[in-house]
Amino acid sequence: MAEKQLGDNPVNENTSSQTVDQARLVIAVENTAEAILITDIEGNIQYVNPAFEKISGYSRAEAVTQNITFLNSSQHDPSFFEQIWDCLKRGEVWQGRFINKKKDKSLFESEATISPVKNTAGEIINYVSVQRDATHEVQLEKQLRQAQKMEAIGTLAGGIAHDFNNLLLGIQGNISLSLQDLGPESPLFNNLKKIEQYVHNGVELTRQLLGFARGGKYEVRPTDLNRLLNEQNLLFSRANKAVVFKDDFDANLWNVEADQGQIEQVILNIYMNAIQAMPAGGTLTVRTENLTIDEERLTPYRVKAGDYIKITVADTGIGMDKKTQGRIFDPFFTTREMGRGKGLGLASVYGIIKNHEGFINVDSQKDRGAQFEIYLPASRKPVPAQQITVEEFSHGHETVLLVDDEEMIVDVGKRMLDKLGYETLTAMNGAEAIEIYKSRRKDIKLVILDMVMPKISGGETFDRLKQINPAIKVILCSGYSIDGQATEILKRGCKTFIQKPFNLKTLSQHIRAVLANND
Repeated sequence: MAEKQLGDNPVNENTSSQTVDQARLVIAVENTAEAILITDIEGNIQYVNPAFEKISGYSRAEAVTQNITFLNSSQHDPSFFEQIWDCLKRGEVWQGRFINKKKDKSLFESEATISPVKNTAGEIINYVSVQRDATHEVQLEKQLRQAQKMEAIGTLAGGIAHDFNNLLLGIQGNISLSLQDLGPESPLFNNLKKIEQYVHNGVELTRQLLGFARGGKYEVRPTDLNRLLNEQNLLFSRANKAVVFKDDFDANLWNVEADQGQIEQVILNIYMNAIQAMPAGGTLTVRTENLTIDEERLTPYRVKAGDYIKITVADTGIGMDKKTQGRIFDPFFTTREMGRGKGLGLASVYGIIKNHEGFINVDSQKDRGAQFEIYLPASRKPVPAQQITVEEFSHGHETVLLVDDEEMIVDVGKRMLDKLGYETLTAMNGAEAIEIYKSRRKDIKLVILDMVMPKISGGETFDRLKQINPAIKVILCSGYSIDGQATEILKRGCKTFIQKPFNLKTLSQHIRAVLANND
């Protein structure tokens, strides 16, 4: 069949000499950005415009005389196309999206309007399809839905982690006190140490929950990612001899403001994912680079345009199909066998990067490895010198006011403070704390204040205590992380933050550090 041009008989049976309007129509159709196809009533293609050639990769000569089904991607059930044909044969216009296959076998998503063309007798003689390549738009929609889903889950996860951390503090506090009373020679000492280890495991679980909770950062400071990645590479290469680690670090990489512990958790989870994908060994390539990204590229991620650093982690493992890629960041989704892994690893990766105002992409094909791309906002702030942690207990004798609405926390917290030698006053809410402070202001040297309390919040309580004494020393305490509301309270003059659950040693060190500071 010879190639049909726009304006040939099948489209218009009453062909006459081409008018000026028809010529304009031909020019418009040939130059429009949307792909236009004209078929006969059996779906055999009679015309395609240049936009179709550009989108599909097929030339006009290759497409014309082919049945429209040659674009079928096999991504739809046959009933999907039956419904389209039923609609068109009734003389109705069909609108919707479907997935087509390009000449190079790659897929693209079309947003199409297909209209019947009728002759003067009202008979359908052709179909005209106007299609727009919506692949990028669909991808943006998927990413936006993922972001919204993770934000909702994050809100729930943060509340669960907070309550669980309060419970763990009750357990950890009693363990710390018991260990101090018993000593290593007691037959119960080792049992308590094992329970303490289980508490630490619980803390790691809540840390992962807070990792994808909204506002889940702990201690944020300028961080040298090249140094962090180099340390992780050395650690993993020693433990995984079958995997070859290759790095390509930008020597002039910008710093980022990050919670170093959480970024280490991100790298740990991605490396573990890669190593599990290479059971017989392989190559893990890690690259860093500086990038400046515009707003258009960042639209689906809801982050700001500007300077970013990019970490690329690529493995030569078994890869993932598209279905798996679509779920890897879902909480509790895992490809590992039952009982081996909590399914939180890559979900927490997503949340941690999101909470650092960055974003993450993954690209993978079955049997062709996987590549993770992490983007984090760059910072020009210098990396501070590393601090040395003091390990010994620090006792005291000052008067401390402990404020928490959980009876369990007040009970164990008071006994921990008493054990350290402090005179302890307690309050179960903000109003009570304010009244006690008013009456004992001269005696109270420190307030340990829970951030989340009913009626009068920790933030409001702090502000009202500060009105009474602008030089007041307060340690903010919470089962949530330091990010968000806690950070704002710290900026208003609160001295430091202690994350629940904490042990006796950690509590003692925080108290002495604040009391020794004369600022």
